[in-house]
Amino acid sequence: MEQPNLSYIHSMSGGDKDFEQKLINIVNEEFPQEKEIYYANIAAKNYKLTADNVHKLKHKISILGLEKSYETAVAFENNLLEGRTTLQEEFESILTTMTNYLQQL
Repeated sequence: MEQPNLSYIHSMSGGDKDFEQKLINIVNEEFPQEKEIYYANIAAKNYKLTADNVHKLKHKISILGLEKSYETAVAFENNLLEGRTTLQEEFESILTTMTNYLQQL
């Protein structure tokens, strides 16, 4: 599985370390809340709201340089809109990988 990285953040910042830290702080603040809401909605089988949650989370996936995982999130979001949970396990594995990475920053 691909690993999160800060290459996208570095490319956006132009070397501005304060900007990089602000972006990392935003991700660290928003990600746990968005993830918690995702898990609540998937457990309630509210797939439309879950698709909205995945839509928000995929931006964090992109920011952390997870290109293949982003594609998985797009496919999972589309599945949810069709009332299917195909790719749920893969998506949740991505969330776990991101959680572990963010805890190390």
